[in-house]
Amino acid sequence: MSVYMFSFIVISIYFLMFFFAGTWLKNNSIVDIGWGVGFIFLNTVLLVSSNNINSITVIFSLLLSIWGLRLFTHIYSRNRGKPEDFRYAAWRKEWGKWVVVRSLFQIYLLQAVFMWIVSLPIQTLYQGVSKLHWSLIVGVGVWLIGFIFESVSDSQLKAFIMIPENKGKVIESGLWKYSRHPNYFGEAVIWWGLATISFSATMNYISFIGAAFITFSLLFISGVPLIEKRNATKAGYQEYKKRTSVFIPWFPKK
Repeated sequence: MSVYMFSFIVISIYFLMFFFAGTWLKNNSIVDIGWGVGFIFLNTVLLVSSNNINSITVIFSLLLSIWGLRLFTHIYSRNRGKPEDFRYAAWRKEWGKWVVVRSLFQIYLLQAVFMWIVSLPIQTLYQGVSKLHWSLIVGVGVWLIGFIFESVSDSQLKAFIMIPENKGKVIESGLWKYSRHPNYFGEAVIWWGLATISFSATMNYISFIGAAFITFSLLFISGVPLIEKRNATKAGYQEYKKRTSVFIPWFPKK
């Protein structure tokens, strides 16, 4: 069995566990909590099953785990004690008696497909590792830039929301001054870094498919469009939108 097929089976089983938990709790938001940890789970399974432990896979596993655990902690603390996320709550109401079946296919198994594509750098890495390549250093550097953007912007947004006076307002300070979605930008850059590390070991361009897919997804499917629509009615958002880069950080227009 190829590593790609094996990975899809592992990911599907992983999300089925979350499906049963989300159905029992009647809260499909649980799938968001499992996103970051899912990549760590897949990487661990592949690392152990391939017995391919060396300097590159150790560095890759460490960086992936730091990202995944931070994301898990961030989403868990954000969702803890709160009702089901507005997206899943709206679907629950819309799907009615078919909510369980449609949740299985349109939330959990769809997320499994997305994770399989995004995780291609992980899967490709365990196809076989060659000697060290200079692009490993580039990959680690790119990952670090992305991690700083994602973690710092998430922290700045959390601090902003914690202030009662900011309710309904738009954050325009810190990294949010230079991008309307610096956290999503950081997420994309992290995966380009991981893809580069994977490529440095295998010279297989398949590694970059996952990074390209999550960048496209964040820009046009599940990230930026949803938040832009949600923030459209906030006071001052249209002015903020005109002067601030949507994704790649840049100096604001005057």
